[in-house]
Amino acid sequence: MKRSTAQHRSSRPPITARPELLVGGSDRQFRQFVHNLFSFLSLHTAIRDRYAACLGLAGPQYTILLCIQHLAVNGSVNVRDVANHLRLSGSFVTIETNKLEKAGLISKKRDSHDRRAVSLIVTPRGDALLNSIAPVRRKVSNVQFASLSSKDFQIIAPLVECLIPCGERALNLLKFMQGHGEVAAAVSNRGRRTIGTSEP
Repeated sequence: MKRSTAQHRSSRPPITARPELLVGGSDRQFRQFVHNLFSFLSLHTAIRDRYAACLGLAGPQYTILLCIQHLAVNGSVNVRDVANHLRLSGSFVTIETNKLEKAGLISKKRDSHDRRAVSLIVTPRGDALLNSIAPVRRKVSNVQFASLSSKDFQIIAPLVECLIPCGERALNLLKFMQGHGEVAAAVSNRGRRTIGTSEP
């Protein structure tokens, strides 16, 4: 006889063991939190891609151009700075900045003391392009983050920043486990146990 849906759900292994993330011993709220992160990321990416399309750019190119403009406030910017800030590979950033340079939106300047060092500079044309969509971004951002109070923002901004290095460590752990066969073994064992059962 098939188990009820409620029984099936209660038998699911939790996806976190940290008591701080469990409510009444259940990871249901944590699962919903993770799903909400995916939903927010999907929506934010869709908004970003529409900004980019308005400017004739691909989404990643738009993000990289914005990043260079943002980081330049504190001094010179190179490929590694952009890659580290956006958590992208240096090779990908190099490819995309070459496209931006060809489009006349950034320029590259070699350091007079170290010819290997190349600074990325947003050109006047690039600045004008980004600034042209700023009023639209302002209106959309006002709506996108309308639910946040000043207090909420001061809490959530550093929390999100703290989650980034945790995510990096989690990704490295997963890569390590995959490299040592732990993931394949766990999936294989679990699959053998469930094949042929009457679980829905």
